[in-house]
Parts: sequence; structure tokens; C-alpha cells
Amino acid sequence: MTAEHEASAGHETHDEHPGLHPDTLAVHVGRPSRDPDAPMSTPVHLASTYHAGGPAAYGRYGNPSWEAFEAALGALEGGRCVSFASGMAAISAVLDLVPTGGTVVAPRHSYTGTIGLLDDLAASRNATVRLVDVVDTAAVVDAAQGADLVWIESPTNPALEVANLRAIGHAARAAGARFAVDNTFATPLLQRPLEDGADLVVHSATKSISGHSDVIMGAVVARDEALRDRIEGRRRLHGAIPGPMESFLALRGLRTLPVRLERAQATAQALVERLAGHPALEEVRYPGFGAIISIVVAGGADAAERVAEATRVWVHSTSLGGVESQLERRRRWAAEAPTIPDGLVRLSVGLEHVDDLARDLEQALATVEPHLATG
Repeated sequence: MTAEHEASAGHETHDEHPGLHPDTLAVHVGRPSRDPDAPMSTPVHLASTYHAGGPAAYGRYGNPSWEAFEAALGALEGGRCVSFASGMAAISAVLDLVPTGGTVVAPRHSYTGTIGLLDDLAASRNATVRLVDVVDTAAVVDAAQGADLVWIESPTNPALEVANLRAIGHAARAAGARFAVDNTFATPLLQRPLEDGADLVVHSATKSISGHSDVIMGAVVARDEALRDRIEGRRRLHGAIPGPMESFLALRGLRTLPVRLERAQATAQALVERLAGHPALEEVRYPGFGAIISIVVAGGADAAERVAEATRVWVHSTSLGGVESQLERRRRWAAEAPTIPDGLVRLSVGLEHVDDLARDLEQALATVEPHLATG
């Protein structure tokens, strides 16, 4: 949606709130115009068909509910947003920019859905996929030579490795490659990749953006209008549009992202301190920011599964970013990279009291210690 389209839809845009902090933008951008008796929030627009003559034209081309969400997330990232039916749909739209026979650079430790799409790209369009360790900036820079797309997760899922986005962005531009960053873990409140040279930022809005484990949605934020229009064209052609109710819920979740993330991050940092040196753990991984921790349980896969199944407050599930704390052993998925330790458990910290979360983890980890003593 262009700035003119945003204005015609009656949504407040980033340009109407210059100089405001991200916390304030999250609350105010994407609201209806402040006309007398206008609603505070954009309503759910259940419409497939519109009267002719306006910018929407048809339900697959536009909806005020998702356009309000796009205005808000675009303002937070500093670009132009296109929303999608899922995070996978958003990733697919970006990978569709790679030409037949093209080359993609991507982290060896990526979201399993991304790895699956890269494998499909290699098989169906004869693409070359160069998997890299994102911590090794020199290796990423070398791999970018001759590439069409450099795709980076930072922090990576679930290894939590952090990339030097600025250096990689510079290298991608010099090589003539597009640079895309999956910003799902950090969110635009902790990291704004467009400022580090990214052309595109991708989100699984299912996660922290919506934040309540009740929405499946994705988004792509583009640096410029032309690239935004190309991405929107993929959505329009393939029909991967978000539902109006999902858009309404995702925007409602986005309004509270600053306070949710602040609380979850503070709890995560406290848990990292408490877990340090625990006898049932081989490693605690935390990038220093955000609400995701990865622990490597001593004793491998069986021990890690016992921990995940023994929690009472933590929810054993495969998602993240919700108000409830969640955990799972990532190698239980066949598509997970073999370089991820068998005993790695990803923790998504929610909004419960830190003492309750710590006690629950402690009793779950206690199921491992007797086995270590007799092993």
C-alpha cells in the first residue's frame, strides 16, 4: 500500500507522527482518522467486494484491516509493509525474487521452514544455495560474491547466533545482491535491519508481533516503494492474503509489543543468570537481548525430552513469542540442522513471574541429574 493509499484508507501513518519513539508508534500508527465519533481502532472489514472507483477494487487487492497493520509495522521497521497469510508465505514471496539458476546465501542454522523452501528452490529452479555460519562474517562476505540474494536470520533459530548485519549488508550491496533479514526473534524494537542496509525485512507475525498464540500471519517490509510493489504483486498473484480478523488481532497484539517484550526480555536475562553453571546443562545460549534462550541439556535427546515433558508452567509446544512461556527440543524435527545439538531445548520466555518459571525449570532439570549421577 502506497502512502497515498494509506491516506485514502484513512489510517494515520508514520509521517503524521514525526520524531516519536517506537513505543508510541506501536500504539498510534494505523489508527483511523480522528473524526468525530470515529472508532479508536480499525474495525474488522469482512468484505470480498468493493464498489468500483477506489484503490482497493477487490478483496484480494486490499482490505482496511490489514492495511492498518501494515501501516503500524512499516512505521516500526522504517519501510513499506506487505502482510501475508503466514510467515512461510512471506518468506516464499522474497525467495520468489531469485531467478531460475540464481544463487542464495543463507544461514546453516535457519528456521526449518526456510530450509525447506530453499531445498525446493534448488530442486525446482536449479538454484544454488550456499549455507554459511553467520558468525563468520568473512565467510558470509565471500559467499555473497555472485549471489542474487543474501538471506540472514539474526539471531538464528535455534542456535541464537548473531550476524554483523551492517558488514553483510555492505558486502551484499557491493556484490549486487539483495539483502533480506528475518527479524522475527529481535522484532523492530531491538533491531532495525533496514538501517543496516537490508532491502527487505521478514517477520512471522504469528510470533512476538501478535504475541498471543492465536494468529498465523506474516509480513515483508521493503526499503523502497518499487520493491514493496514487487512483493505485493507476488501476494496478489498467489493469493496469500491475510484474513481481516487475523489482521485485526495481529495489530491489537502489536500495540502491546513494547511492554510485552520489555517484560519478557528482563525475565529471560534473569533466567540466564540463574541457569548459569547448572549441573544438568552443558550450555546456555543467549545473544544478550530478546526473549529466546537455548539450553543444551546434558544427556542428549532423551534427557532433553524428559525436561520438556516435565514442566508444569512452561508449555511444551513448537511456537514462540506468546504471552505464555514455551519450550521444545528442536532436533525432534527431522528437518532441523544436524549441527544443532540433540539436547538443545529452545525456551521462549513469556510474561509469567520469573520465580515461577525458574522453579518449574529447576524441577524439570532435576529429572536429569539422577541419570547423570548413575551414568
